[in-house]
Amino acid sequence: MVDQSAVGHRFAPVTARVEPGRLRYFLDTLGEQNPVYRDAGAARAAGFAGTPVPPTYLFCLEMMDAENPFEMLTALDIDLARVLHGEQSFAYHAPVLVGDTLTFRPHVASVTEKKGGALTLIAIDCEVTNQNGVHVADTSRTVVVRNG
Repeated sequence: MVDQSAVGHRFAPVTARVEPGRLRYFLDTLGEQNPVYRDAGAARAAGFAGTPVPPTYLFCLEMMDAENPFEMLTALDIDLARVLHGEQSFAYHAPVLVGDTLTFRPHVASVTEKKGGALTLIAIDCEVTNQNGVHVADTSRTVVVRNG
């Protein structure tokens, strides 16, 4: 069972390039039709220097480009069959644009037991920087582990 000793544990950084084809596939999968995410002219008209990504894309990009997408489960000895997705959030500090190369630096921010130890909530926070070293976003996700 994951306990407080996991807090602060850092996982391998993930580097990912924001590619137009993969972004288009993501947008099509969601049914997202906002022209700002699909058309450079619409993005520029909206004040962006290039085509931005939608907020939730960072979570997918990190998972898709991780050398070991299940590193957290292995490192913390968690059985995938006991895992539920709790929540996720994103705080953007600068636009993320098609063509950017991002580096994700995830770590365990907190471990909390709920329901008398039946559940463990693990908060994973991640700092995201671009190819220029600009801190563009912070992401957070909560992984719920069913114990017992």
